[in-house]
Amino acid sequence: MKLTLKRLDDAFHLLAENEQGRQVHLDAGPAIGGRNQGMRPMELLIAGLGGCSSIDVISILKKFREPLEDLQVILDAERQPDVEPSLFTTIHARYILKGNLNRDKVERALALSLDKYCSVARVLEKTAVITYSWEIIPGETA
Repeated sequence: MKLTLKRLDDAFHLLAENEQGRQVHLDAGPAIGGRNQGMRPMELLIAGLGGCSSIDVISILKKFREPLEDLQVILDAERQPDVEPSLFTTIHARYILKGNLNRDKVERALALSLDKYCSVARVLEKTAVITYSWEIIPGETA
């Protein structure tokens, strides 16, 4: 894996680019001179957890032949107060799945992702307690 970061202004606005040319903007907050032109690095880390587990869940539910119509993940993360570096201490992921899904298979997919397959979760669990909840919204087709 190779990424390149380029500074885009005289403050903290950065552009990260992977080998395939996909880009993500990063920036710092106004309190230290940033301009809110991108996500903070720690936000990207939590987004990575959501993305990693979502890819796992979608893949597992496909293997289970479950008709997933949509997926949303809402992440709530807390960091250590008043210390540097400020590591994550708790992370809660709330999954909202849409489709006529089997509850046992959804629970199994989420557990497999967060307890076994998601590499980002494996890194973050070194300092944070990761919990999750989920709900199913009935699908449009029977």
